Amino acid sequence: MQIPRTMRAIEITEPGEPEVLVIGTRAVPPVGAGDLLIRVAAAGVNRADVMQRRGSYPPPPGASDVLGLEVSGTVAAVGEAVSGWRVDDAVCALLAGGGYAEYCAVPAPLCLPVPGGIDVVDAAALPEVVLTVWTNVFERGRLTAGETLLVHGGSSGIGTMAIQLARAFGSRVFVTAGSAEKCAACEALGADRAVNYRETDFVEAVREAARDGGVDVILDMVGRDYLQRNLDLLNVDGRLVIIALMSGATAEVNLATLMRRRLLVTGSTLRARTVEQKTAVVDAVRKRVWPLFETGRVRPVIHQRLRLAQAAEAHRVMEASTHIGKLLLVT
Repeated sequence: MQIPRTMRAIEITEPGEPEVLVIGTRAVPPVGAGDLLIRVAAAGVNRADVMQRRGSYPPPPGASDVLGLEVSGTVAAVGEAVSGWRVDDAVCALLAGGGYAEYCAVPAPLCLPVPGGIDVVDAAALPEVVLTVWTNVFERGRLTAGETLLVHGGSSGIGTMAIQLARAFGSRVFVTAGSAEKCAACEALGADRAVNYRETDFVEAVREAARDGGVDVILDMVGRDYLQRNLDLLNVDGRLVIIALMSGATAEVNLATLMRRRLLVTGSTLRARTVEQKTAVVDAVRKRVWPLFETGRVRPVIHQRLRLAQAAEAHRVMEASTHIGKLLLVT
């Protein structure tokens, strides 16, 4: 198929509410020597996209200003220095930006083959969430078989993936979620206990469910409002991993809690890392996680597939927090 000179892409007219997202025309990006040009089938929608739309999460230097941190599709062109990929291969990829478009150029090391048994559109739900869960839960959080994990926001794209991966690697999982429907969905995916945080104190509920008094690792997207409660819930040598700050970035903490129980508080972002740093995570995921998709033990959870032109509606759904799993924009 011939590559056009221009493409449709979602543009931000100005920072603001979802209606600032409009369809525009952009040049198809050039293919660098180490890149793949992907004909996009679908792009994943993430909370980071909402932050960028509002003007609070600018793309890193050199990245596209177009939203979108993960895509799936087929290879349209292969850079001259790239080996192992061919035109028309099914691919999904982690981006620093540029996914809400019909084409995107991506460094080849950040691309993964679409796993067998996964539809090419649904594969857009994988790169950002799988890499985020792997690097935070298993690398930074050092979760191991037999340990316990608490995931806040268990019904989110990241949460639904964290539940499945933690269970696949032999851990017990507890989650918080904001409705009975979301809690039921999390338990259906394998969570041992899902706590409706709107109705129940999650600290007491998880302590009771964990039986040994606490958990070993917590994956937190809330930030300030949960910080001390998270620390109170961790076992000795427990690890708290913070990946988002939905309630705020500044909090007071009782440092004696950290010292007495030898706790570790850490956090990370993925987008601003170098290609080399991201490549190390991609390689680990391809080796350790991709076989789980191939065998059907783990699957993407898709809430809704919308057309690219419906980007504003996808953001409204994201901000309403009514979704369970991933939102995708299909080209």
